[in-house]
Amino acid sequence: MSLRRRTVEVLVAAGLLGTAFAPPAVAGEGPGRAVPLRVATYNIHAGAGMDDVFDLDRQAAELRSLDADVIGLQEVDAHWGIRSEWRDLAAELAERLDMRVSFAPVYSLDPEAPGAPRREFGVAVLSRYRIVSAENHEITRLSTQVPDPVPAPAPGFGEVVVRVKGLPVHVYVTHLDYRADPSVRTAQVADTRRIMAEDRAPGRQRVRQILLGDFNAAPSAPELAPLWRELTDAEPGGPTYPAQDPVQRIDYVAVSKDSVRVRDAAVAETLASDHRPVVADLLLRR
Repeated sequence: MSLRRRTVEVLVAAGLLGTAFAPPAVAGEGPGRAVPLRVATYNIHAGAGMDDVFDLDRQAAELRSLDADVIGLQEVDAHWGIRSEWRDLAAELAERLDMRVSFAPVYSLDPEAPGAPRREFGVAVLSRYRIVSAENHEITRLSTQVPDPVPAPAPGFGEVVVRVKGLPVHVYVTHLDYRADPSVRTAQVADTRRIMAEDRAPGRQRVRQILLGDFNAAPSAPELAPLWRELTDAEPGGPTYPAQDPVQRIDYVAVSKDSVRVRDAAVAETLASDHRPVVADLLLRR
């Protein structure tokens, strides 16, 4: 069932929308020819909501309501500090949602006390499907942890391969630079395309690729334009930031043009973070 039809049916059941407005069922591409997959991306703001109150219960409930098979998370703390109660957010969310997890730190710092876990901050993938492999790629970054930083390669571009009903799917999760100057994002897009192209090496079978993340730029931003040569923007139809009265769409689901089709996409209305999540129903071509 598509996201749009699912939403409409909920409204109809609640008496908020007439049945005449319910859209027809969305036809798939035929049994044996395509596999459905629901994905989402969510910047979780280190567990804090729009009110800046740390509340992982609230975020877990929101993620559960999306009913996604694969979720990309950004701004994920692992024993980072007091703001997230020194907890491992990716591991906790995975346990609560009964999903597998792969965490890709951008920063991995020595603990404040001997013997304590390392202080880490980065991105993560949650998956209902088995994670076959995982890698933490380096892309160009301008560090927030050192004085007078210069652009340099650093980790935090996560990739996993999941097997969905026999089909291997490459899922990438990223968080691009937030600064007004687009130069670092331009370099990051080039790095992203290079890494994803390596997985599409000549002679390989069809490669299904899904890019999830907070790009910190509008769809029409010049620095993002190269991405749309190989990828399709799911276009959820609404802004994602800030969560309360959003005015910008900076959170994305993007898929490889030749192997994945977007059936539907939407932005979920929630204040559980300072971003709104994007969820998309996809069809994986065989």
